[in-house]
Amino acid sequence: MGKKTQHCLLLLLCLSWVVHCSAAFVFWTAVVEISYVNNNNNETEDKFCECGVFGRHSLLKKASGIVVLPTGDPKGCGPDPVYSRNSSSPPWIALIKRGNCTFSEKINAAKSLGAAGVVVYNADGSGNSTSHMSHSEATDIVAIMIGNTQGMEVVRLVKNGTEVQMLIDVGSPHGPWIDTYWLYFLSIAFFIVAAAAITYFVFISANRLYSLSMHRRSEKKLKSEAKRAIKQLQVRTLKRDDEETTSDFHMCAVCIESYKPGEVVTVLTCDHIFHKACIEPWLLERRTCPMCKCDILKALGVEEETKENISVESPPDATVITVAGGEALYEVPLTDPASSDPERQQHRYDNRAFEADAEAPRG
Repeated sequence: MGKKTQHCLLLLLCLSWVVHCSAAFVFWTAVVEISYVNNNNNETEDKFCECGVFGRHSLLKKASGIVVLPTGDPKGCGPDPVYSRNSSSPPWIALIKRGNCTFSEKINAAKSLGAAGVVVYNADGSGNSTSHMSHSEATDIVAIMIGNTQGMEVVRLVKNGTEVQMLIDVGSPHGPWIDTYWLYFLSIAFFIVAAAAITYFVFISANRLYSLSMHRRSEKKLKSEAKRAIKQLQVRTLKRDDEETTSDFHMCAVCIESYKPGEVVTVLTCDHIFHKACIEPWLLERRTCPMCKCDILKALGVEEETKENISVESPPDATVITVAGGEALYEVPLTDPASSDPERQQHRYDNRAFEADAEAPRG
């Protein structure tokens, strides 16, 4: 598995963890609507409010039915049936007070007797406040919490003998990731990250295009210099009595073929010979001898501006090495404190023929 794949998997794991953690902070409100007949004027009254909160493990869907209170303990706890209903027809909704047992026990007790939904109202003294209740052991049922004030209002109606119909509907999501300020923050962060990513991409692309352009320009320059150098190389037509045609030892190192009379060969500065048709394409691409790696551009004095950025100033102390004929061929600095490159401290010939000629006077 490559490093890029590992990084992608790690990023996916981090994103899934962030989504999971974010989901734990998001809750859904519930719209609670009650309908009943007023005993004083025999008129139907409807009230609704977005005052409930769905439980963490509740189904997010509608539920409706007649409101039913526990027969004994209003908190709906205990193993025995605590409701006067034992079927789901007609649909009914349990209204339970918070306390004495877990939310899961309250919800399961009503669910086992066929309740279509469970409404838990908060404890006394809590006003209209609610909480995001957790009931992991009671699932597959609609379960919400409402405030104590709303809950006690419905309880009083039911205890007075009024039949109350309740409808529970899904409200809207709330949480840190859905809050308006968080949306502003996430939007700004997204645009900043996107702008940074686009800027980075543009920079990398421009850098690559520039490098590619410079490389092509350098290659074009070097090929132009190589063509100039190739024109200065010696070209021969082999004859029958030449050593290269009479010996099987001599062959072209590019095509691995023996030389034949009448063939045109090119002699490099290092005295190695090759078929002209073989060596010229090679020199255009590599510019060195296939056998000894002698650089024809350096050997012929063709300046490579694309490779070397050497200062035009001459060093203060230099020794001049001359070959028979009296012309100065190389100026080699004796010392160059500004450079630690060994190639600058000690000159090396690229042409072995010149090297042999320079060694001769020392003998």
